[in-house]
Amino acid sequence: MQLLDGKATSESIKKELAQAVKNRKEQGKKIPHLAAILVGTDGGSMTYVNAKVKACDQIGFESTLIRYDDSVPEEILLAKVQSLNEDKSIDGFIVQLPLPGHIDEMKITQAIDPLKDVDGFHPVNLGNMVLNLPGFLPATPAGIVELIKRNGIETEGKNCVVIGRSNIVGMPLSIMLARNTNPGNCTVTLTHSRTKNLEEICSNADILISAIGRPGFVKADMVKEGAVVIDVGTTRVSDTSRARGWRLRGDVDFENVSKKASFITPVPGGVGPMTIASLMINTLRAMELKGK
Repeated sequence: MQLLDGKATSESIKKELAQAVKNRKEQGKKIPHLAAILVGTDGGSMTYVNAKVKACDQIGFESTLIRYDDSVPEEILLAKVQSLNEDKSIDGFIVQLPLPGHIDEMKITQAIDPLKDVDGFHPVNLGNMVLNLPGFLPATPAGIVELIKRNGIETEGKNCVVIGRSNIVGMPLSIMLARNTNPGNCTVTLTHSRTKNLEEICSNADILISAIGRPGFVKADMVKEGAVVIDVGTTRVSDTSRARGWRLRGDVDFENVSKKASFITPVPGGVGPMTIASLMINTLRAMELKGK
């Protein structure tokens, strides 16, 4: 078993980006500027946004964090999105999901300028992804594909099973791995809560990816000997042995599945850091596409 170390891989990417920023500075060019909108005090969202700001500092990007409380009216959030669309100093921005129930997430997503949509959630960018046209790829799926690529994992002709059909991870990832690219050219099965014989389908996968947020859902008997296993799940579970009272747990029963897998991602330290690295890549590209 070989660990797919997303933390180490993301550090390599950040060093490459830091060098690109250094080169831009030496040439007197603009430095990428990422903005993030955080609504409320959800622990997971706060952790991810803080990690994104820290990554900007590490690479040399400029960053701006905009915070609102849970009660912010939808129209105020839409106005801020429009303001960021028009702000020429901002190259890309994200609105951290999930949002409070009174806010229409799709309305907010569609209000973002596709050329600044570095999360890759706008319908225009998703459409470009389907057609393999230039655009911003969703950060988590793109990070997973990059992790596969940089670890030399063969995907062509492989049987890939994705558990979970969200618009953020499962659906776009299934499309990306089926495209005529490298990594890609997989035969992909996208499974979900209505899938019959899920255990049997998973047990035939050369590459098994779980993104459902159910701790320990993927058991060893669902995994083929020698399979590549990628765990997107990051759920907080109670742990009284830790000072903070909780720990992160993935969708995969790591202890037992790792005995069968050829490659496996840890939680934490697997997909999460790659998501942030992909966001940084998209931010640099957003600026470069504007010819700055």
